[in-house]
Amino acid sequence: MESSGGFPLLMISTYRACTIPYRFPSDNPTKPTPTELSWINVFMNSIPSFRKRAESDDTVPDAPSRAQEFARRYTEILEDLKKDPQSHGGPPHGILLCRLREQVLRELGFTDIFKKVKDEENAKAISLFEDVVRLNDAIEDEAKRMENLVKGIFAGNLFDLGSAQLAELFSRDGISFLASCQNLVPRPWVIDDLDTFITKWSRKSWKKAVIFVDNSGADIILGILPFTRELLRHGTQVILAANDLPSINDVTYPELVEIISKLKDEHGKLVGVDTSNLLIANSGNDLPVIDLTGISQELAYLASDADLVILEGMGRGIETNLYAQFRCDSLKIGMVKHPEVVQFLGGRLYDCVFKYNEILE
Repeated sequence: MESSGGFPLLMISTYRACTIPYRFPSDNPTKPTPTELSWINVFMNSIPSFRKRAESDDTVPDAPSRAQEFARRYTEILEDLKKDPQSHGGPPHGILLCRLREQVLRELGFTDIFKKVKDEENAKAISLFEDVVRLNDAIEDEAKRMENLVKGIFAGNLFDLGSAQLAELFSRDGISFLASCQNLVPRPWVIDDLDTFITKWSRKSWKKAVIFVDNSGADIILGILPFTRELLRHGTQVILAANDLPSINDVTYPELVEIISKLKDEHGKLVGVDTSNLLIANSGNDLPVIDLTGISQELAYLASDADLVILEGMGRGIETNLYAQFRCDSLKIGMVKHPEVVQFLGGRLYDCVFKYNEILE
């Protein structure tokens, strides 16, 4: 997918696709910083669950030995970075560490090691979609309904197999969407602008919203799509921007096109709501995090006149773009699933971030 350069609504002069400072100019360039080391360890801890997924990828010949080779090569790269932070295109940061992991997987022929679990979770979530939507529609109070929809996004966002702890929990117990909704950490969340957003929601209608989506399964289908449907009901045009290539269990553009076609009825509606104002775009991205200076031409064109930008998920909304500034209103929504992010933000593990920035005209 051809990259157009920057997202047109981004304030580029202040932009850096990294929320947590891994190092400062005063740090010794030849020695890894404590933050770099702790993040290298986060990626190190994810290797066993990635290796396990790769071993069972039956689309790749000789998958078990290639999976072992992936683990060996990626471990070696991370050990190199611990010794010399300038190696492998360093100093290390979230985007580089993700990029190196994907590179090793793809070199060994693994293009989508989470495909099987994504398909299973999508099928499960599709069967629940109508029930979740009807539960929301039954809430007459608009403010309460919006709060419920936002809680649904957080509950869905738990389906994240890039988090070592969640990957283990998922393989053991699966994750129930409705139970997750009820078990969210109580408000106020670590960043909680929900009340301000709901007040604006009742007074303001956005013309066009761009939503950078995150995971497959409950996240996109039971979290983002009911919220999207509510925006469509309000008369907002919605662009869902999904990854070009597979990465972890993030939903890709072709997968999202297929999901939406399965959810629409014969009149092209999403449980009674017209979808002629819903567009799906290829973001041009191939990682679970995003640098908004390198998106697709298609998305740059479609998004140029949007007045609301939403970045969802820990990778896009918190780890790389929490402080990104836009020329229009923006929302960063995500659940905090890494202890290292908890430490940076304060708050609790599985705390929620709902950061709303309004541009006053």
